[in-house]
Amino acid sequence: MLKYTLIGHPLGHSMSPFIHQKLFELSGVSAEYNCTDIVPDEFDLKVSELSTLDGFNITIPYKTEIIPHLDIIDDSAKRYKSVNCVHNNNGRLVGYNTDCEGFLRSLKDFPLNKNVLLLGCGGVGRMIAIEAVLHGANLTIAIIEDARKMAVNLLAEISEISPGSKVKIILIDEIKDKFDLLINATPVGMYPESDACPVSEEVISNCENIFDVIYNPVKTKLITTAEKLGKKTIGGMGMLVLQAVKAHEIWYNSSFTNEQIDNLIAESERKVEADFK
Repeated sequence: MLKYTLIGHPLGHSMSPFIHQKLFELSGVSAEYNCTDIVPDEFDLKVSELSTLDGFNITIPYKTEIIPHLDIIDDSAKRYKSVNCVHNNNGRLVGYNTDCEGFLRSLKDFPLNKNVLLLGCGGVGRMIAIEAVLHGANLTIAIIEDARKMAVNLLAEISEISPGSKVKIILIDEIKDKFDLLINATPVGMYPESDACPVSEEVISNCENIFDVIYNPVKTKLITTAEKLGKKTIGGMGMLVLQAVKAHEIWYNSSFTNEQIDNLIAESERKVEADFK
């Protein structure tokens, strides 16, 4: 039986075991997937034990800390200096970043190469900003004042990766223009603060398409407001499932139909709604 786990701290409630176990079942693969909460003081000691597994996923706060423990880093992980998926390839630990693939696949029907408004620039926001400019976006990054230094550093990083990209930084309360796509990469609206919305209804009305990386709740205040205004919307569950799908493609060369993936996204959304009534 193949063995996999998710490492992080604190892990709390995670959808990863549910999603990955379903993907193993769809593939007809005999495998188990669990969670391993590792406290920071024990990370270096515990991480060596992971080499006995067939692979593992990484979440906060170890996506960067894991890198020195790996034998090979894929280009996807080098770009973001962040690893969320590791494959044990005949004893050699290879690190990947499947978050970017999950994001791009989930957003395939939305215009990433036009005028894009990105809320937030930390963690997943940084990845999204880089992918957006690499795909030709005219990007506006809206931040709170406390994030200005982080945003300036990201701007410098983007200039190195993609010279000549169209990027500007503004404060969230300064948003005035119209956009083809709004992406929320902030935690505003996440359970249990589900009544919060990162921007006003006026801002939402000036954006044609809305993507929220948050998957709990399934429909955030941002999404429900956008739907009320007749906007096209995508929630975060697709991104979560699709980054897991990419991990299975890496681990044992699996493949899934669009119907299987769509069904799993819907099933995962139902589970979140049931678990957090």
